[in-house]
Amino acid sequence: MNPDRLLGEIRSRKDYAGQILHVRESPARAATFADTPPELRDTVRALLDRLGISRLYSHQAEAVAAVLAGDHVCTVSGTASGKTLTYLLPIVNALHERGTSRALLMYPTKALAQDQLRKLTDFGAGTLRQESTADEGLAFTAETYDGDTPSYRRRLIKRDAQVVLTNPDMLHVGILPYHHTWSEFFRNLKYVVLDEVHTYRGIFGSHTANVIRRLRRVAAHYGADPKFICCSATIGNPDELAARLTGLPMRVVRDDGAPRGRKLIVFWNPPVVEKLTGKRRSGNLEAADLLATLVRRQIRNITFTLARSQAELILRYAREHLEEDHLDDKIMAYRGGYLPAERREIERRLFTGELLGVAATTALELGVDIGGLEAVIMAGYPGTISSAWQQMGRAGRGQEDSLAVLVGLSGALHQYVVNNPEYLLDAASERAVIDPENPFILAAHLLCAAYELPIDDDEGSLFGDKTPQVLDILSEGGYIARRTRWYWLDPEIYPAREVSIRSASGTAYDIVTEKGDLLGTMDGSSAQRMIHKGAIYLHGGQTYLVQELDLETKIARVKPADVNYYTQPLVNSEVRQVEPGERKQLFPDLPPPAPAPAEPAPSEGEPPAPEPPQDGVLLELGPVSVRTRVVGFQKVRQTSEKTIGSEELDLPTEEYETMGLWLLPSLSALQAAPASEASGCRAGARTPPAVVTDHSSGVAQAPALQQTIDIPGSLHAIEHVLIMLLPLFVACDAHDVGGISTALHPDVGGPAICLYDGYPGGVGLAEAAFDRVPELMAAAAQTIRNCLCEAGCPACVQQSTCGSMNRPLDKCGALLLLDSWLQRLA
Repeated sequence: MNPDRLLGEIRSRKDYAGQILHVRESPARAATFADTPPELRDTVRALLDRLGISRLYSHQAEAVAAVLAGDHVCTVSGTASGKTLTYLLPIVNALHERGTSRALLMYPTKALAQDQLRKLTDFGAGTLRQESTADEGLAFTAETYDGDTPSYRRRLIKRDAQVVLTNPDMLHVGILPYHHTWSEFFRNLKYVVLDEVHTYRGIFGSHTANVIRRLRRVAAHYGADPKFICCSATIGNPDELAARLTGLPMRVVRDDGAPRGRKLIVFWNPPVVEKLTGKRRSGNLEAADLLATLVRRQIRNITFTLARSQAELILRYAREHLEEDHLDDKIMAYRGGYLPAERREIERRLFTGELLGVAATTALELGVDIGGLEAVIMAGYPGTISSAWQQMGRAGRGQEDSLAVLVGLSGALHQYVVNNPEYLLDAASERAVIDPENPFILAAHLLCAAYELPIDDDEGSLFGDKTPQVLDILSEGGYIARRTRWYWLDPEIYPAREVSIRSASGTAYDIVTEKGDLLGTMDGSSAQRMIHKGAIYLHGGQTYLVQELDLETKIARVKPADVNYYTQPLVNSEVRQVEPGERKQLFPDLPPPAPAPAEPAPSEGEPPAPEPPQDGVLLELGPVSVRTRVVGFQKVRQTSEKTIGSEELDLPTEEYETMGLWLLPSLSALQAAPASEASGCRAGARTPPAVVTDHSSGVAQAPALQQTIDIPGSLHAIEHVLIMLLPLFVACDAHDVGGISTALHPDVGGPAICLYDGYPGGVGLAEAAFDRVPELMAAAAQTIRNCLCEAGCPACVQQSTCGSMNRPLDKCGALLLLDSWLQRLA
């Protein structure tokens, strides 16, 4: 493929409307080699020779040497840089030294484990035969062990497999609780591999860190002390993340010696279709058009999406384009929730080249070797810089030219990135945040650990300083008891089954057709939002209407539906302060306001009213109680993506405690806003005037303003844009964070905006944002100022899931407030 010629053809089309905002060339790079470590056995060197590998890339050689020297190692390099060799060579070397050695390879997805199993065959691996364990001609045996593994093979794998490939979920629920049936495996466990470490962040990473600690104690019980080998894409803190995940010191290998081909990176923004509102053509339609364009040219590609429903919509739109060309059967969707047989068949068709295109969630973002991909479309910014580079790296593996296109969706986050390409192309990667000592997560895994093996008093060094306190609480609840050690009390109860490590809730929901057939599954945390009664469920390009969601049996019943809309949930939240937390002034430098008239003293026994901040904007970080409820849903027409109606729902409220970040502006900070000179708003006109930059201060200047702002609407607009932009500064997804805003919050005595972790106990997102509020506010102001709409739209201050239907919102007032605060900070 010639990406320059393809872009020229696209620009010359009659329907081209200037969507290409920016093109950056990522140049080709030659490889840097190093000698093979001398510690490798001759049999392993001979194997490399047979594979045509005479030298290793520099990072491969350094990592392998460090592992063989006895270090725990984390290798950080780009996509298709050969990280697999950094752990396969030490493992194969150990198996040639001692055939009883065992290795556990853990991947975040089943698809990646299946792909890596295929690669292991190049190194002499084979699967176990049912009738014999002494397979002739095999260097070693390797098997996947996950939820798709047939029961008749599980006993054979436990007994005889030398290398086992699994995922954190199966290790948590299907291996560690049954460790006595794996005794020989754990007794000889030499290496544990954690691939794609950058994906273990937030709630999933916090759970996985505790699963790994449980793994370490089970291995120690059988006398093993395995070395950990980690691999990661580029993130801001690989050493910290790997150490937090494993609880072990890590040697980090960073210098990537792999070659790479030339890549054109395109920033594509859909054209504006309504000048008054600033509404753009659907990004999903644009992505589907691009997908179809590539398929017609026989260019193998993948379109990454942010959600399951988006993958299904783009598939549907692209198939409509390709029907006349009889190519609609050459594309497919790939996402979680498909049944195992469906996933394996799609993977096979991708690998063999039968499919020319696929619309996929991040399930295919990771190191699955699809082979021969020439282009990648990203239907929306994936949320982190590392994920974006991972997705772009799926195309052009090796030295080939390739194309990557980022399509801007309507949200503020996506519009910020496509309009500020230097953020993605030049900025450092974000820091991944996990909190293994989140008390809710820790408590769940201490129960699982006690079920597996009694817990000693000194195991706080493994699970963290909060362990004794959490064990006492669990004992008071009657789950465990202390008799020299902490013992699980009820052998009939299996705690791991009740703990979902990928979400804040437990058991998954089944999605069942009218005939009783299992169509798919949905994690518990998403069920009320995505498969409530009246919701549209998309599967394999087909549309289904949810007739019933049974919360007790955890079953959603669906029927085929011929409708031209999809649904979006509407969610309301209420946040209360549990106790005051850490405070700091964002800017405390204004003179104090005139003293207010004395308030009458409260009646005897009545608590004093909370005092609002006296000046500036106060930031506070502390525990909060959150109540959320799905109050209804919107119907959104396909293709035009216009809202065509809404309905109310009666679903139960979810309540939990977490960590919250409060922005508490004083009355003087709100009253100062109309005097701001930095805003693009003018009284009586909502269009931006010409802005001149005063380079001495670095603050944009415009004529003095006098305008009354809607305080509730302005705070509401700021809340929305802060939530949507938070993933720019903290490695998370927008749905990981919630928020509220109000002109008078009873717990703080004044106006308030609160951003909170969307998980019980929190996972460090509010804490990470606490120190980056000025940067977050600056990005919010820039996003609002650059948006062409008049009164607010999804590209700046509207949020599709807002339970109050985005009312009230004052876009201009939000910009006035933000600019006045940023001037004070400057």
